[in-house]
Amino acid sequence: MNNNINQYRCSKQNKSISGIVKVPGSKSMTNRALLLATLSKNDSMLSGVLFSDDSRHFLMCLEQLGFDLQIDKENKTVKMQGTGGNIPNKTGTINVGSAGTAARFLTALLALSDGEYVIDCSNQMKKRPMKPLFDALTKMGASFVFLEEDGFLPAKVIGNGGTCKDVTMDISKSTQFLSALLMVAPLTKNGLRITITSEKKDGAYIRITRKMMEQFGAQVDFDGEVYEVSGGQEVVVGDYYIEPDVSAACYFYTVAALLGGSITVKNVFYSSMQGDMKFIEVLKMLGCKVIETSEGINVTGPEDGVYEGIDINMNDFSDQTLTMAALAAYATTPTVIRNVGHIRLQECNRMAAIVNELNRVGITCVEEGDDLRITPGEVHPAVIETYEDHRVAMAFSLLGLKSDGIIIDNPDCCKKTFEEYFEVLDDLLNKNK
Repeated sequence: MNNNINQYRCSKQNKSISGIVKVPGSKSMTNRALLLATLSKNDSMLSGVLFSDDSRHFLMCLEQLGFDLQIDKENKTVKMQGTGGNIPNKTGTINVGSAGTAARFLTALLALSDGEYVIDCSNQMKKRPMKPLFDALTKMGASFVFLEEDGFLPAKVIGNGGTCKDVTMDISKSTQFLSALLMVAPLTKNGLRITITSEKKDGAYIRITRKMMEQFGAQVDFDGEVYEVSGGQEVVVGDYYIEPDVSAACYFYTVAALLGGSITVKNVFYSSMQGDMKFIEVLKMLGCKVIETSEGINVTGPEDGVYEGIDINMNDFSDQTLTMAALAAYATTPTVIRNVGHIRLQECNRMAAIVNELNRVGITCVEEGDDLRITPGEVHPAVIETYEDHRVAMAFSLLGLKSDGIIIDNPDCCKKTFEEYFEVLDDLLNKNK
């Protein structure tokens, strides 16, 4: 990193950047695979595993619960002995850190167990919503004692879930609540029927959950409003390869868009089940050319990185809202990003972060309900506040590719999902000097 330990100084590029990069495994798929492996009666062997703060917390929690894991970070594999959903340790304390997936998924697993556990977490996770999941699991028969604030972690969970088949759920604040229930539903005797009460009924990450469950032998039925999973289904993970993280790949595809270069991300293909594949279609709207090669998808940016702003609904791939905001700063016309209000409830209030940091660098950005309106202009030097949010750090580092003086404060927050992000970015830039 070309920075001190607490800051990353971005390097303005005066020419297009081209190359091939490799990104780590998908966080969403890694943590889903880990949870589903706890349900498998047979041993599971996962490859392409992401090793980051979030996944390490998940793995640590599984070890604290007594699951037998063989972890090989160098080869990015995890082998887990099958227990069929039976948690070896019947009491204990786990700490999910700031990992939303670990918090939601493991809470559901513990709620259906025959044990008693304390779930602790970081200060950041203490602020993130959990109540819709707690309410559903309570109706299913589990009990919770909230150790600080009602409806939030940390909490004590007394497992006895699965006695009630019918629950309702609002997923407007997070689809992870629904994914958690779907994945543990095969543990129940009578199955689970979940009626969605929010306007949002489905989403990209829910579709990943359903597809992975079906790959492992567990069927999920959905009629547009109600999800149903039969109880007692056998989950078999076996040998499973985790795709590269498309969310991470999109930052490098954006380098091509901003600078008019050509970037290939290894082993990212159109067959990917990840929702952020939709962002590649957005890049096409900006004038990028996209082809699939034998090595992976290649994105070539518009000539000289010149593109117009767009009006785009990003509700279903909102993890790229920050990336789109960075692109919008350099468009030739305004950009409107619609229906992303739920990102206020993620690692930080990402709506506020986008407004604050774009205005900090001289770009006008305003919230309009659940939408953002960004008017391009001249980007000024500034130190970007990252709010302990990995996506703020990665997305806004892209601003510094076309303007001098952009500094990212606390770049280490990227360890949550992509701890080598800045090293990979520097390596790409250095190869193009």
